[in-house]
Amino acid sequence: MPAPLTSGPTAARKRSFDAVADARTRVLVLGSLPGELSLARAQYYGNPQNRFWRLMSEVLGVDLVPLAYEDRLAALLERGVGLWDVVAEAQREGSLDARIRNHTGNDLVALASSLPLLTTIAFNGGTAARLGQRALGAEAERYRIVALPSSSPAYTLAYEAKLSAWLVLRAALQG
Repeated sequence: MPAPLTSGPTAARKRSFDAVADARTRVLVLGSLPGELSLARAQYYGNPQNRFWRLMSEVLGVDLVPLAYEDRLAALLERGVGLWDVVAEAQREGSLDARIRNHTGNDLVALASSLPLLTTIAFNGGTAARLGQRALGAEAERYRIVALPSSSPAYTLAYEAKLSAWLVLRAALQG
């Protein structure tokens, strides 16, 4: 008997985490949907192979990697960085964005409009950028939109090239 199709309509739905943002948020970094290891750990970018925390360490000039998760989040907020995901929930087998099916989006417009200092929305990866810009619609014109190369280990661009692109966030945080 063949195994059931886990990417079909009966596949378990995966949910994103709550937004991490406050009135100090100037840059909002939006991913697509947490991967399996992140979901299991209940942490944004919980896969140690994901380069997000290392990249943000370089952007902010503070080493986030050795910090406890809650301290990492606090450090982001203190420096004006918020986190969320474009996808609220979806069916997905594994962690790859290409396997996201039947998704429901987070209300990006509502979050963005609630952040008085927000100037920049950065998308972590192509799927986040594609879905997120569609969700923002005309509201995207109010912000600087930055499409970043994915911090995921599945996106095999060299770290130095990723870092070069991610460093544009420094100016958004200083401005």
